[in-house]
Amino acid sequence: MEKLLNKTLKFPKITLFIILIFTILFFRVMKKNSRMETDLDEYMPQDHPAFVYSDEMEKVFDIKDGIIIAIENTNNIYNTETLQKIKDLTKALGKMDEIEKSDVTSLYTADNIIGTEEGMDVKAFFKKVPKTPEKLAELQKNVRSNDMVFGRLVSEDETVSVIIAEIEDDVFTQEFYNKILTLVKSFEGNEKLYVAGSPIVEGTMALLGPKDMQKMVPIVLLVILIVLLFVMKSIKNTFFTLLVVVFSVVWAFGLMAAFKIPIYAVSTMLPVMLIAIGVADGIHLYSHLDLFLQKNPNATRKEAVNDMIKGMWKPVVMTSVTTSVGFFSLLTSEIFPIKYFGMFTAFGVTVAMFFSLLIIPASILVFGYTKRKPVREEKGENKNHFAYKFANGVIKYKTITLFLTIAIVAISLFGITKVWINSSFLDKFEKDSDIVLTDKFINSHFGGTSKLNVILEADEKGKIKSPEVLKLMDKMQQKIDAELVVVGNTFSLSDYLKRMNKVMHSDKEEFDIVPNSQEMNAQYLLLYEMSGDPENLWKVVDYDYKIANITIQLKSDNSKAINSAIAEVENFRDDFTKLGVKINYAGSGYKALVFTDLILEGQIKSLVMSLFIIIILLSFMFKNIWAGLIGAVPIVITALIGFGVMGLLNIPLSTTTALISSIAIGIGIDYAVHFIERYKIYAQKTGDKQKTMEGTMHHSGRAIIFNATVVIAGFLVLLFSVFPPNRSLGALVSLNMFTSFLGTVTIMYLLLYKTNLFFGKNGK
Repeated sequence: MEKLLNKTLKFPKITLFIILIFTILFFRVMKKNSRMETDLDEYMPQDHPAFVYSDEMEKVFDIKDGIIIAIENTNNIYNTETLQKIKDLTKALGKMDEIEKSDVTSLYTADNIIGTEEGMDVKAFFKKVPKTPEKLAELQKNVRSNDMVFGRLVSEDETVSVIIAEIEDDVFTQEFYNKILTLVKSFEGNEKLYVAGSPIVEGTMALLGPKDMQKMVPIVLLVILIVLLFVMKSIKNTFFTLLVVVFSVVWAFGLMAAFKIPIYAVSTMLPVMLIAIGVADGIHLYSHLDLFLQKNPNATRKEAVNDMIKGMWKPVVMTSVTTSVGFFSLLTSEIFPIKYFGMFTAFGVTVAMFFSLLIIPASILVFGYTKRKPVREEKGENKNHFAYKFANGVIKYKTITLFLTIAIVAISLFGITKVWINSSFLDKFEKDSDIVLTDKFINSHFGGTSKLNVILEADEKGKIKSPEVLKLMDKMQQKIDAELVVVGNTFSLSDYLKRMNKVMHSDKEEFDIVPNSQEMNAQYLLLYEMSGDPENLWKVVDYDYKIANITIQLKSDNSKAINSAIAEVENFRDDFTKLGVKINYAGSGYKALVFTDLILEGQIKSLVMSLFIIIILLSFMFKNIWAGLIGAVPIVITALIGFGVMGLLNIPLSTTTALISSIAIGIGIDYAVHFIERYKIYAQKTGDKQKTMEGTMHHSGRAIIFNATVVIAGFLVLLFSVFPPNRSLGALVSLNMFTSFLGTVTIMYLLLYKTNLFFGKNGK
């Protein structure tokens, strides 16, 4: 490697020119092909059994996520102007290319099941907008008496009505999102309109994600520029260090674009990540150069570069490899955004390594280096250096250090037991943001903007019509409605039969029940098929009456809410099994729950795999198994503290914060590698333990402090993100970097000292 670098650097100008040309090409590809992806279905493995089954049931029952538009009139909605807007907006949505007319539901299109002298009829609540007080009062009465509409399409306080436009997953685009918002805004007047639903949440994220990235990148560059100028005290060194990371970001995004892999929400942090991580190699290279120049102020450019490459290529390569392993371990995750994030961050880190070993030495050969004042070698002066004092202090107060470490780890283990997983898209936004407030408003007036679909599969055709199954469905729905605050309402075939039974008995409340006769149920359903729109019926049951769909509306899309609903459903599993009916789940809500399980599973796999590989790599690099085990100690402690803090502060694991362990391992191991490498060099050079620990702390300890300072400053920039999970990640990674640095220069240092590593049994 050293020879290859020296050969490449014989022509430094050509090296810099070639790198620049390829970077421009990657930039053009990135600009042309980059696109944002927020469709939750695209985040998931399509061959996973849960998703395969859910997709199958979504086709059977035409289950789609809907755009919810709420129209509010603080007086009430029963006035000609408001009702006209409901009608006109319903029609306008149905005319859009992206929306099927039959998939738009509102008070204007809803079916009203009523009893007649001949039997039963299904008709619209209104076709022409009522204008007289009598007609308006009649409409109000009809809505109030219909539980299938009242509280579902019209709020119980009668000030809000909703229009639901269901769409296919593949039709939602940024252009369509803007068209919806423009259309809704054109209907505002005396009424206030709100837009919510999963597609709108995803669309808002697609809009804010790139804007957030555009804001973060300049801020992180500015912050790191200032910190680098402070620690390096050289404009030239700072410029080329930043050039390395900027180029690596362009190459990473360029490669993503070349393979047509979209930018996911989590990918927006990749530039911040690479900029904060990529400067590490430059800091260590220039720190080594500074120490060399302090002793050799008259060295030529070639001598300085040769010494830099000879002394630093190995730790730079080792740290980059171990960092890449930390991120490559994310490939074990089945979540596409996390998998791709790990892959391209690892690629970016590797590219940054090569650029550091090529651009920085080449720039020194072409543009020279910053002159440094020579340092005297007087023993007394060196012994008063802070690094030496710190090295001896750690040994002196080793008992206190060990006690504090054990106490912190114990508290962290307790915190880990409180960690929970959350795949909520809404929780990615500020609590006072428009999208969250709109969702909260609609949830306060209706059943909820999130859904869980419970699928009942009978062992024979027609069984879903049986009173036993229908009554058990109704019993389960009533229990869920009564006991779970997070559930707004439920809807199934039993609701249809209760309504039909009631209207066939002159709207008497005592008949608002499921009929006791299967023949009667069959007759009612036949009447409905003949009188109404059977397409609505096929959304709750299949044509053979063998499979039923129960929709549970939730007022929150987080995992706790979905889990609580499933827990109640599971209480009825045995009762349904006795009737020959199996319970399964489908829809976006259930997919989100499976999504959270995959996040946790991926985290565990990633953590175990990366730790194992890093221990093997360190053992191989330093030709000693103890080096691998000792080097892993700081990152294990760091990971424990990171997850412990998440549990204690109620920060959930999400697609964003799930990255914490890989980042902690990937970046934190750098400190251990540089420290152990320098410790080994001094041990072989001096053969004296005291000189080794003091020299290591002075050389690597200095660079590690600089590195940690820059990385922490870089990740703290995420505190300015518009997405709360990004801010949590920024704070947690910054904490991790501090604990990893501290663990390296204290606990790991003590273990090196006490084990006599590289000295043998008789280490002095």
